[in-house]
Parts: sequence; structure tokens; C-alpha cells
Amino acid sequence: MAASPNLSLVIPVFNEAGNLRTLQERIGAALEPLAMPYEVIYVDDGSQDGSYELLESLAAKDSRVKGIRFRRNYGQTAAMAAGIEAASAPVIVALDADLQNDPADIPLLLSKMEEGFDVVSGWRQKRQDAAFTRKLPSLLANRLISRMTGVRLHDYGCTLKAYRAHLIKEVHLYGDMHRFLPAHAALQGARVAEVPVRHHARGAGKTKYGLGRTFRVLLDLLVVKFMGGYATRPIHLFGGMGLLASFLSFLVALYTLYQKWHWGVFVHRNPLILLAVLLFLVGIQNIMLGLLAEIIVRTYHESQSKRIYTVRESVNLNGQRSRFGLS
Repeated sequence: MAASPNLSLVIPVFNEAGNLRTLQERIGAALEPLAMPYEVIYVDDGSQDGSYELLESLAAKDSRVKGIRFRRNYGQTAAMAAGIEAASAPVIVALDADLQNDPADIPLLLSKMEEGFDVVSGWRQKRQDAAFTRKLPSLLANRLISRMTGVRLHDYGCTLKAYRAHLIKEVHLYGDMHRFLPAHAALQGARVAEVPVRHHARGAGKTKYGLGRTFRVLLDLLVVKFMGGYATRPIHLFGGMGLLASFLSFLVALYTLYQKWHWGVFVHRNPLILLAVLLFLVGIQNIMLGLLAEIIVRTYHESQSKRIYTVRESVNLNGQRSRFGLS
């Protein structure tokens, strides 16, 4: 029987037939010196160029190559989620199929992980991409994400990352959330590090990214910020905004009365009274929204017996010291 893998590679694929054979050769050259059992999970995200047929031929020659084929194109996040779910090793490394990530850098990530980190992210210091359409938006997005999540990384967009499987399998991915995996893992108590990696120009095919994804990143970032700070206490967010709006409504109403008493401006002719009413209604709605969110959060956790915390390790519980995979 083949040994259980110590490393799982997860590679989303979308119309990359021109790169797959070379990629698999580079993976073999990078990992064979490590002398560890591994598996390579390719997830075909609805390719139309024969990528999956090529994956079948690679799998026939090497049992470590595994393939998943979607019925249609669902996006990179879905492909990542499927690959992570299928992975059987305790460490998962994700990388792109376009040859821009270098498999030779995988040992660097694993070496850093041995220092006690749970997530190791690649940092493309010398990106081989267009400056205006790729580098500049990425720079701004990385600074914004780092500031809002508190997880300081130079390159959230680099797919080449290593994760401890037990942590990353607890993260449920939606939308385009794959780029926020380090931040999600940090919410579970993971220790995150970053190492410089190489970046190559695309060999074949064409890029699937453009400026349009920048706006999706901003919206997803709002979700990550909410889940990180208010997922178990939404009333603090919505209730806070509601109280602020109600207080502003009170101030505006007082000012309208001041205008009537001192300047003779009648309330029914003063448009500020409409603003006061609007702010009051917005305040009440936000408070009610916070209460509804609290009910939903409690239903979510209690109906599935989900804890609102994660444990790194314990001592003298059940008569022994326990670590929960977070070395």
C-alpha cells in the first residue's frame, strides 16, 4: 500500500492545458529531493481547452496525481475549497497552474512552517505583471487588507501558500474569499508568516484577472472584517450605528427648535426636521437589525453546537497535555 501523503498540493485549473505537463514536471523536480510522500490535486474549474483530458493522462502515469472536474466554471474560490476538502495530508500547499508560481519554492514554505507557523504565505517581491493594471491595485489592496484584518502581509494575492490542514479545513469559503485565507486562519488562532518567492511571466494561456476584481476584493474585505470583529456580537456594530444615528437625530431636532426660537424658522418649513426623522428611523432600523442578527448568530451556533472559541492546547485535562495541531 502507498504511504499516506505528508503533503497535499491543491492547484485550481481553468484552461491551462498548455502549462500542466510542465507544471507537473517541475513539481516532481522540486519535491523528489524531500523524500516525502505527496499528492497533487488538480481541480478543473470548467475548462474548455482539454485541460481535464490532459490531467487524466498525467494521473494514469502517476497515482499521486488526482483530478476533480467541475460541471461548469465556479471560480477559483470554489476550486480551492474542493481541493482542500479532498486533501488528505496534514499540510496543504496551494499554487496556481499558470507557471507563475515556482514549485521550487515549496520547500521554503515548508521550512518556515517547521519554525512553528501554521500559515506561510508567498511574497512575490519581483512580480512579472503589468505595473498599472496588476501591481498598483495589488499594492493598495494589500495595504488595505493588512490594515483592516490586522494580519500584515505584503502579498495576499499570491496563491502559493502553505497551511496546516486541520485549520484550513475549518474555514468555509464563499464568493472570492480564497485570497483572505490567512486572515480567516488567523481568526482561528493561526500563526502566520511570509517568505519571499519567485514569480515568473505566464508561459501559455491568458490571465483571468483584471481591474474588475478590485471592487470584489473591497466587498469581500467588508465581510472578512465583519466576521472577524462582529460575527458573535453583531448588536455591537448595528446597535452602535443605530444609537449614533438616533443621537444625531436628537441633535438635529434640537437645532430645528433653536432655529424656531431664535430666528423664527417654523419647523414645518424647515427641511432639517425631515433629516431628524430620517436619522431616527435609520437608528431604530439598525438597532432592530442588530437584534435580529443576534438571534441568527445564536441559532447558528447553538443548532450546530458550534463553539465561539478555538483551543490551541490544554494541560491537566483528562490527565494529559494536549496540543491541537498548532505546534
